[in-house]
Parts: sequence; C-alpha cells; structure tokens
Amino acid sequence: MNRFLYNVGIHLLSPLLLGWMGWRAHRVGGDWGVMSGPRFGRYDDPARLRHPVWVHAVSLGEVRAAQPFIDALLAQGDQVLLTHMTVTGRAEGARMFAHALEDGRMQQAWLPYDFPGSVRRFLAHYQPCVGVLIEREVWPNIIAQARRMQIPLLLASARFSDNSLRQTIRLGSVMREAYQSLQVVYAQTLQDAQRLEQAGVVGVRVSGNFKFDVSLPREYIERGRAFAQALSRKMVTIASTREGEDELFIDAIQKQIRRAQSQGVSLEERVLFCLVPRHPQRFEDVAKKLESAGLSYMRRSEFVQTGETGAVNARIITQGRQLVLLGDSLGEMPRYYAASHVAIIAGSFLPFGGQNLIEACATGVPVLVGPHTENFSQAVFDAIQEGAALRVPTADAAIQQALTLLDEPQRLARMTQAGTQWVSKHTGAVARVLTGLNELKAERKKT
Repeated sequence: MNRFLYNVGIHLLSPLLLGWMGWRAHRVGGDWGVMSGPRFGRYDDPARLRHPVWVHAVSLGEVRAAQPFIDALLAQGDQVLLTHMTVTGRAEGARMFAHALEDGRMQQAWLPYDFPGSVRRFLAHYQPCVGVLIEREVWPNIIAQARRMQIPLLLASARFSDNSLRQTIRLGSVMREAYQSLQVVYAQTLQDAQRLEQAGVVGVRVSGNFKFDVSLPREYIERGRAFAQALSRKMVTIASTREGEDELFIDAIQKQIRRAQSQGVSLEERVLFCLVPRHPQRFEDVAKKLESAGLSYMRRSEFVQTGETGAVNARIITQGRQLVLLGDSLGEMPRYYAASHVAIIAGSFLPFGGQNLIEACATGVPVLVGPHTENFSQAVFDAIQEGAALRVPTADAAIQQALTLLDEPQRLARMTQAGTQWVSKHTGAVARVLTGLNELKAERKKT
C-alpha cells in the first residue's frame, strides 16, 4: 500500500474510525473532543508557544515513559508542546507537569487525526522546531508533512516487536516511507533496532529505555514507606491489571483464604493485597467484582477523607480487617510500590504483552511477572537474569509465590538489591536522546 491508497482508505473508513473513537470515549468517560476542531487541526486561538519542542505521548504509558525526558527538556529551557490521543494520557500529563503548564513553559493539545489537511494545519499552527514521537507512534501523513516543512522528527525510546514488524511489512511502502523519513530513531534494545532496520529505518541508534531514567517522587516514596511501617502486616501489590485479570486474581486470593482457613490461619492478619486496575474506567467494575466475591476491601480514594498520614490510614485498614486495598487513583504507583513487599506486574497473565516492571524495581520491590511479556521482553529477561524478578505461569502461582516470598526476608532483600542495581546500570537513555535532539536543533538554526 502506498500513501495515496492509505489516504483513500482512511477517508472511506473515517465514519467507522470516528465512530470507534466516539464509542471508546463514551466507554472511558471524559472529554475526548472526538469531533472538536483541534482533532482536525482547526484552532480558535493562536499558539502560546514559540517554536516549541513537540513531544507526542499517545496515552498513559507513554506519558509516564516520557516524564524524565520532558523534565530534561524543561530543565534546559525548552518550551514543550505535549500531544496525546487519549483522555487518560492527557490527564496524566496535566497532573505530572502542572507547574510547567501553569507558568507557560508547556502546552497540551490533541494530536489531530492523520488526514493530510489536519496534520498540515496542526504543524503550521504550532510550528515546532523538532518533534519527538515516544515509543512507537508512527503516522504516515504527519511524518510526510513534517518532512515537507523541514521539521525534523525523532522516534525515541522505540520498542518494536516481531508483531509490529509483521504489520509494518504487510502495510507496504506507506510505512516503509514513514520510517525512512524519520531523522533519527533511538531504540530501546539491539533487538528493537534490528527489527526497525528491517522496517526501513536507516541508522538506528540504541539508546536504552526512558523508563530506566524514571525520577521517583520522594514524597510518594516516603508516604508509601510510612504506610508500610505502620501496617501490622505485609502488602502485595497487583499492579496494572487488564480486563479479565482481576477475576483471575480475585479467584486466586479466595483460594488462599480457604487454604489458610483449613490451616487455622487468618489471611487478613498476614497480608494486605493492593489491587490496582490499569485504566480508571474499570475502578467501579473491579469494586463490584470484589463485593460479589465477598472480599473485604477499602478504596484508596477513601483515604482522602482521613488525610495523608500513613499511620492513620494503616490503622483504618487494620481495624477494618480489610484484605484488599483497591488502588482507584492515578499517578500513585510509586506510592503503592514503596509500601509493598512484593509486586505482581499484571498485563502479563493474559495475552496483553505485559506492563512496565522497571518502576517497581527502581522502587526496590521484588517483582513477579506472568507468561505474556512481549512488550517488555528484553527488560523482563534481564531483570530475571539479574535476580530482580521471577516469572510464574498463572495468577494462582503468582499469589502463592508472593506469599512464599513474604516468609523469606533474606531472599526478598537480595531481590530488592538486585532490582535497584539493575535499574542503575541502565540509566542514561534521556541524556543520549537529548544530545541528539540538541544537535538537530543546532543544525536547523544554521539553515
């Protein structure tokens, strides 16, 4: 498929594509602006920034991954245009960079749909000096228009699976041309780089993963550890569950309750499970599942009524004998990890490809992952090799292994040390990409 056929296709399919976006927005909630002017590159107000660095972080995960890079841009005095496609990504960006948005160093916007006119108007309106696409956001028309307007584009912290390569090859010249038009591509791993070269990228550089440069919020870490100290039992966090996984873990917890009861032991006196759904639209659904299963639980959002004192919140959990803390909040994963003795990284117990385990290792919590970790295959492999993580086959096995580890403090300590050392060895991706970006900016000024 060439770009002409691609454009014919997206115009013919646009009613279906826009309908799907509308359905997704209705399902998730929030203001997606599906049919708003900015989604089509039309703006009522002038751009507030002058030749900003444009960073595109499509959704929640990409915004979190891009945080250390954006912090570095702001620290060196750049203005930043941050774009998204989803409301969760936009909300997280607004939370993370509230100060930069307030003082005018940053602006958020929707990335327009990939229609030729929409992307042309978008780039003409904001006039970025350079664009940075995070991880794997490659859109043929916006890349072609940026090239026409001589706006250099980078693909940074790029991950590219075998499945992505197959899809790219199937789409033919339209994607090959897009990848060839990128000025610089920084891959997370050598394997990603090799697959990107097969897709058409010339001169891929291996920079590493932005997530290793994560800056953990000290306040969240301190509050999480204060909660853990005051809690009369140990906490296991089940992080970033996806659709279908909650039921697996709820069932696994119920099995452990029955097992403990058969041994004359109360599980509520030994452990607190913290269950954190990946997407906020599922908080209510997961709460209903916990109720239906008869599991005693408390919501993280209920702590707002009692203040932020770890000791007070821990006492409430202890007095109520709740077995599960439902993590119905955004942006607090470091806090959950800091309070935990073991973290189970979900998204990997059904074929979703897994979620990021680096933040948990950086916090110093031992990690368990499931069988489906294709999205982070190299990171998971390395973490297991370093002794920071263990792979288990099922949710049942994960809960059982977590409970076993709680009784092995020396093994937990070794995994904690291995995780923090592994993360520290792989930092530097932000500095490498920032150096390349600054070189591009300097070259553009010369012309």
